[in-house]
Amino acid sequence: MATEDSGVVVRLDGVRKEYGETTALDGVSLRIAAGEAVAVMGPSGCGKSTLLNMIAGLDRPSAGSVVVHGESVGELSEKGLALYRRRRIGMIFQFFNLIDDLSALDNVALAAQLTGTPARQARRRALELFEELGIADRRNAYPAVLSGGERQRVAVARALMNRPALLLADEPTGALDSRSGEQVMDLLIDLNQIGQTLVLVTHDAHLARRCASRIVEFADGRVIGEHTLEPSA
Repeated sequence: MATEDSGVVVRLDGVRKEYGETTALDGVSLRIAAGEAVAVMGPSGCGKSTLLNMIAGLDRPSAGSVVVHGESVGELSEKGLALYRRRRIGMIFQFFNLIDDLSALDNVALAAQLTGTPARQARRRALELFEELGIADRRNAYPAVLSGGERQRVAVARALMNRPALLLADEPTGALDSRSGEQVMDLLIDLNQIGQTLVLVTHDAHLARRCASRIVEFADGRVIGEHTLEPSA
């Protein structure tokens, strides 16, 4: 498809999202290329998280189109959306969203098992990610005994489990202390440097400038500006 041929992973055209009388997105058009790291910034309630939900297929546009990796997200059935999220998208949340009664390893392996991957193969892939992320010694621990930084690394491993075309991060350092936040930033930078396309929503200018190659500014459901960042030395 031309979308992929041109190197564009995400294409939004005239996207509106209305909740009753409230307009959360007001005609948003945006392109994100393969390998880019884009930070979406703006005040609370400006539509940043709604934008992420549109890209993730967690919600459908009221008007306009969202095309990700060649798929028109708004036209997918509910089953199609579930498969799309599991196979195409990795998501990192502010509050981790781990399952409390599963070990760290099982939390991560579950993401692959939901796509039909055999349990042994899923656990092997999870262990590889734990090694890469420096948390192999915490694989059998439960979320309640992990630090915030460790929980977010487990969440990153889960997001990467199915080798997604696109990694979405919603305030990924918002619940972390400064040291853990810096470690997660380093991790996101490393992932982007090896080719992972990344979209992160944040109000943290430091996070955006460290991790992103482009900043898109939002206000009142619209893109009001964007600029490219120089690579860090």
